[in-house]
Amino acid sequence: MSAMDVGKATRRPFGWLLPLATLAGVLALLEILARTDVINKLIFPAPTAVVEALITLGGREFFWRNLWVTAIEALSGFAIGGSLGFLSGTIIGLSGFARRSLYPLAVAIQSTPQVAIAPLFLIWFGFGLAPRIFFAATTCFFPVLVAVVVGLNAADQDSRTLLRSLGASRLTTYRRLLLPASLPTTFSGIRTAVPLALVGAIVGEFVGGNLGLGVLITTFNAQLHVASSFAVVLVLAVMGFGGYALVELVDRRLLGWHHRRS
Repeated sequence: MSAMDVGKATRRPFGWLLPLATLAGVLALLEILARTDVINKLIFPAPTAVVEALITLGGREFFWRNLWVTAIEALSGFAIGGSLGFLSGTIIGLSGFARRSLYPLAVAIQSTPQVAIAPLFLIWFGFGLAPRIFFAATTCFFPVLVAVVVGLNAADQDSRTLLRSLGASRLTTYRRLLLPASLPTTFSGIRTAVPLALVGAIVGEFVGGNLGLGVLITTFNAQLHVASSFAVVLVLAVMGFGGYALVELVDRRLLGWHHRRS
């Protein structure tokens, strides 16, 4: 099921009822299995234990400091990677020469396992926030680039011909036709890039961070505080979903015409 199908399903009356009921059933089953020792609590803690750990962490200053660091890394990485992806995608989508010369390089870079190159960011940028920010930027760069390229090439060919016959400049054609036509696809890429920026920030913290939620997960795992680790993962899930929902809201506000038509 595509993201559009999911969005349509959840906008129906009581559209959230079935997913929430399914989640409640899964949590109830996990709670029973954990309480009856069917599953090892060190492997999968009871949901109530995770909630208790989350409440405890919420009262600790160090948790909020680490959350803020991860949020800054993800937001900064998304801003950098998304902006560069949009700019590069626009150049590649409008220029045949750039498409032939740059697009294969972008695909080759994306095909490289990014976790393998994460340690290189520590060598290039040191051990501060910079390597994690730039690593987060690399994770969300390619989805935005591809979305922009696909969106620009999806513009109606007859409309292009009409504007060309009317003497429209390339800038006018871009502003009046290509950019509006590419926005629905571009927002799809942005929705994909938002959680990827968070993933990039966490991976960067795993590799060489001293602050952040990824560092907390590593620390709690080493101390066998599994419930606390799950609590941090839950926070990350909420952050990722919140970013996705925010982009979805902006998409619907700016492109209401597209969603009404579809």
